[in-house]
Amino acid sequence: MKRNVYAGEMALTVSVGELLESEVIEDPLYKDEGLCVLGIFGKTAKQPGSPKEFLINTLADKHIYPLFGLTESDHQNSSSLIEAYYCQETRVLYLVLTSVCDNRQLLRACESLSLGVGHSDAHDFWKGADKQHCLALLYLFSLCHVLLLVHPTCCFDVTYDRLFRALDALRQKVLPLLRAAIKESNISKEWRVNCRPCPPRLLFVFQMNGVLRCTGGNGSDVPGGNGDNKPKKHSPRRRLQHALEDQIYRIFRKSRVLTNQSSNCLFTVPANQAFVYVVPGPGEDPVGAVLGQLRSNCALRDNDTNTLVSGPRRYQHMRHSARQPSFNIEGSSLSGGQLVDCSLKEFLWQHVELVLTKKGFDDSVGRNPQPSHFELPTYSTWAQVAHRLHQVMIADGAEEETAELAVKVQGQLKVLEGFLDADAKFSENRCQKALPLAHSAYQSNLPHNYTTTVHKNQLTQALRVYSQHARGVAFQRYALQLHEDCYKFWSNGHQLCEERSLTDQHCVHKFHLLPQPGEKTDMDRNPPILNHNSRGRSTSSCNCGRKQAPREDPFDIQAANYDFYQMLEEKCCEKLERIDFPVFQPGTPDPAPACEEASGPPEAPVPLPLSGSEPELGPSEGEQLKESIPVSHPVSHTPGESTSLSLALSLGQSTDSLGPYGDGGGGEGHEKRPSLVDRQASTVEYLPGMRHSGCLKGLLPKFSSWSLVKLGPAKAYNPHTGLEQPGFLTGSSFLLPWDVVIRSRSEEDIGLSEPLDGGASSWPAPNKSLAGKRGNAGGLGRGRRRDDVARAFVGFEYEDSRGRRFFSSGPDKVVKVLGPGGVKEPATRALNTDMPLYIPSPAQGRGLKPHYAQLARLFIIVPDAPLEITLNPQVQPGPAPCPVFHPEQTEVVLPPDGMWVLRFPYSYVTESGPCYPPKENQPLASYKVLRGILRANTASPLPPQ
Repeated sequence: MKRNVYAGEMALTVSVGELLESEVIEDPLYKDEGLCVLGIFGKTAKQPGSPKEFLINTLADKHIYPLFGLTESDHQNSSSLIEAYYCQETRVLYLVLTSVCDNRQLLRACESLSLGVGHSDAHDFWKGADKQHCLALLYLFSLCHVLLLVHPTCCFDVTYDRLFRALDALRQKVLPLLRAAIKESNISKEWRVNCRPCPPRLLFVFQMNGVLRCTGGNGSDVPGGNGDNKPKKHSPRRRLQHALEDQIYRIFRKSRVLTNQSSNCLFTVPANQAFVYVVPGPGEDPVGAVLGQLRSNCALRDNDTNTLVSGPRRYQHMRHSARQPSFNIEGSSLSGGQLVDCSLKEFLWQHVELVLTKKGFDDSVGRNPQPSHFELPTYSTWAQVAHRLHQVMIADGAEEETAELAVKVQGQLKVLEGFLDADAKFSENRCQKALPLAHSAYQSNLPHNYTTTVHKNQLTQALRVYSQHARGVAFQRYALQLHEDCYKFWSNGHQLCEERSLTDQHCVHKFHLLPQPGEKTDMDRNPPILNHNSRGRSTSSCNCGRKQAPREDPFDIQAANYDFYQMLEEKCCEKLERIDFPVFQPGTPDPAPACEEASGPPEAPVPLPLSGSEPELGPSEGEQLKESIPVSHPVSHTPGESTSLSLALSLGQSTDSLGPYGDGGGGEGHEKRPSLVDRQASTVEYLPGMRHSGCLKGLLPKFSSWSLVKLGPAKAYNPHTGLEQPGFLTGSSFLLPWDVVIRSRSEEDIGLSEPLDGGASSWPAPNKSLAGKRGNAGGLGRGRRRDDVARAFVGFEYEDSRGRRFFSSGPDKVVKVLGPGGVKEPATRALNTDMPLYIPSPAQGRGLKPHYAQLARLFIIVPDAPLEITLNPQVQPGPAPCPVFHPEQTEVVLPPDGMWVLRFPYSYVTESGPCYPPKENQPLASYKVLRGILRANTASPLPPQ
């Protein structure tokens, strides 16, 4: 519903949208008369208030705008960029355009910007405001007869030349859309085709900013120090106006904003009338300025005898007085012979009268000037056209029938970018020149196929080169394009396979797919179907160590720890006796790998007891210690035991010496706690990696990464010649001797019956020989009781990537036998310490990179004696928090009279990924086999038959 507004009662300005939406009730005397539309736009100075708004106060002789501008509430309520004031008496409609060039809109725009806005986003914001300002300015050029450009200084801003060229290009683009918007309006054909009532005349109003300080209050010259007191015909302000007119006309003609035919131009300027006015600044003597203004008004009234002479004709007499001396010249008492400067209202009214008298503007020049169309519409006709254009250009299609046209008009604003966005255009050119340089920097020294790390390094170098040359708001957009271009180049046949082998080597193939089971490789497909290959080859031995063969660098745990050894087992150790470790037995046709969150908590690593005395433990804790205590850790013993057995006790303990925690075979009253592998294993889910201290309970892998085979009886090993297997270095194929004490129960009883408390009964009687002394046939030997020692042999075998093998007798110590007789050093040190998993190979190559040998096998010679040797390997292949790996069966009792070989895994893999071998700068002490790998116990005697 439209609101009624009485034109005669309009005392304040309203937004043009509100004016067009309301119904203006005019006085019947003026209803059928024509209407002159005057548009005002431009920039404002830094002083409070807007000179553009004050111009309406001057022109309408009314106090329409407050002295200090609009209040804050008015700022918030003004939703339109164009404000309107209709003066019905003078038949002039004023349209004032405010933009970011004005203080009020500039402050509001700055407040709308947040602190975190980047440079590019802020630039887009300001350029969006410029585009909307241009569209509103084109709206004025399509509806106004006269346009007034207001500038806060007395120097012409040449950026208006670019602005007007942009507006002209935009008008040509949107002209068909504007014609479609006003085709239903009741206007003439010329107006409908050109979408404007006439080519508007553009006038310029500049403000004096203190440049001309040599003028007095009335504009006359103040005598200077040069002695020339002769008055000039034109005041300095008028001469400045003439100079600005010549400058502006020359600039617009050169840039072809103004042409000979005014109907083809965005606007026109008069050929024989002044179109520049300089508003005088405030004088130093305000009282004198007021008195001078009064004298001018009185002199004008006395000399103006003809009441029909209006302001414009008087201004023409003064403007062309040099060529027409018959015009009135003021007396010398007032201005010293100079022409009196006109007021702003007189300057403007000569152009407004041409509109109101329907004479129009004849601003075409040249030999054959073409007359331009001109119309003086009534307010109702003008409001109808203005409302349709407002819906398309300003209101963004508030009505449904104009919404599509509004979207199309907004889409044509791209034409302004080439004219207004000079800094963006410069940035575009700079970034476009920097982009090829960045591409060259990316592709320099590149292999044909490369990894993600190389891609990122080259991209960083390309961005560094790009940032050295690129500038401006387009920097980020072209940087993203550089990212995309480099990624496309990399992924288009240059991407290397990112898979790493278990030895931390990259696959050398370009990006490819793995063949499915039963599928053949195909190089011609895109991407090709290939198996991983790092071009790394090494030499390894089989499970028993009797046969060596080359192997490819493995990429999965099955190829590393199972397939290679299965292939050699068919040729070498297939018929050997072995102890199989438990593996997964599927109970369903499609078993699935277990997830980390599948079931219960991970098994805790087996704790190692401290050396020395142990505190009292409960029955359950004692049983746990009984299962986990290694032989290398001595435990407390009673004083009744011989101190000469300390070495034997440190290597292997008897059932009695271990007390209640001993692992006596078949002992009564101590039930052994079942291990994890004794529990029911899952038949639905399998373990995707290897068994370790952090994996889930009740899960087994599909295959075992460990192997335990028997090469033969104990006598198959000759300690004088060592092992006769390929690959061993000279003198390093000898096992370490391990003497284990064996005691019979009757001898222990005899020994324990002798008191050893140091009392009188422990000393021999006089004249009696001590039992066991030499020459006493009935003695028990040299000691207090008979001890039998069984000799076992142990060997920690290391093997490097070239197949060179050797035994180690301790950390960083290689077994080396130069003469006959075998190894003299016992296995005590090796069994009582953490053996390293990797040690430097004694046969280093010529390169600077060191070669490491990995613990590959453990040889155990179990003698034919009443002895049980328990195998409990635990490997930590990395620094904490790396888990501890162990076989699927944590403890294995080796039968007597055998030559057993435990083959360690080639690679250690968890569910999270592989544990890579150490690098050059990593300490080898973190990669170790925990002590307690072997434990010797006396076997229980067989019951009598």
